[in-house]
Amino acid sequence: MPFDLPTLRGLGISPQLAAKYVESGWLIRLAQGVYAFPGDDLDAHSAIKFLQTRVPGLHVAGKSALALQGVRHNLATRDTTVLWGDARFTLPSWFTSRYPARYASAQLFDWSGDLQADKTITTPPGVADGLRVAVPERAVLELLYEVGIHQSLEEAHDIFSGLRNLRKDLLGRLLTSCTSVKTVRLFLAWSRETKIIDVALLQKQYQLPVGSDKRWMTRLKDGTLLSLKPHG
Repeated sequence: MPFDLPTLRGLGISPQLAAKYVESGWLIRLAQGVYAFPGDDLDAHSAIKFLQTRVPGLHVAGKSALALQGVRHNLATRDTTVLWGDARFTLPSWFTSRYPARYASAQLFDWSGDLQADKTITTPPGVADGLRVAVPERAVLELLYEVGIHQSLEEAHDIFSGLRNLRKDLLGRLLTSCTSVKTVRLFLAWSRETKIIDVALLQKQYQLPVGSDKRWMTRLKDGTLLSLKPHG
């Protein structure tokens, strides 16, 4: 795992001494103020944990979060890791040169209610302790938000079809606080099709932000016309 100057200061190592350690080969400078030990094979999850200390709300999101929890479709050997956070941020070159990744800071949910963002974050079994990963109910909405932006419609549908055992109450609360009409409508449409959840019951129990009574339409980057009815 990388470490920074505050970590070194905690060990009694000043920036000047750190610079001498770099010159002598005892440390490697990855970037200004970021270091690693020579010969370290930096682990992707540990590197993300380091970034978590620098970016508010940073977590593994969307299809990457679903893949870590067993929901995947034709996942490539070095698939791009999807990271989301609460602030604008550019992933550092020392990170992207080692791990294909992209970062987004979309404000997909209004957290002003009783649902707190941290309640939708988990650390799945088999990953680095402390790695922040969106729970499936949040991750699937992040996935749908990215359809037509970074995510193809076909792959998103294939991943969605592999979902199982989603928690209706958490989904209802997340959908209620969702700021994207496209995301809500796409979730409802595909849920009716795949029957992963009882849409009628969900709509009865929660006031979902589906926008107007008109169809929502947009043309995706690949030319596909996406047309969504108000209630799926």
